Amino acid sequence: MFLIRDIFIAKPGKVKNLVEIFKATSPYFLSKGAKNIRVLTDTVSSFWTVVWEFEVDEIGDYFEMSKNVNEDPEVYGELEGYKDYVQEGRREIFEIHE
Repeated sequence: MFLIRDIFIAKPGKVKNLVEIFKATSPYFLSKGAKNIRVLTDTVSSFWTVVWEFEVDEIGDYFEMSKNVNEDPEVYGELEGYKDYVQEGRREIFEIHE
């Protein structure tokens, strides 16, 4: 199992916008096999940090989901413009050892 963590530094005042977008698109990712989706915001971190994380059984599942987002007009429309709220970001992928 793998944990995917997308970490964004939002533009000032835009955290709420990112949270709304990620929450709105999470059902799509759940329907494609993602698990334990969470949206987190900073308490003691860099200002305006938003983390969107979820788990997948196989790393290939994640890459397949990512590829298909652009082909699904509904979810692509929800995500369109999210970059307008982001200053910078990075992705972390961890293997979960149970």
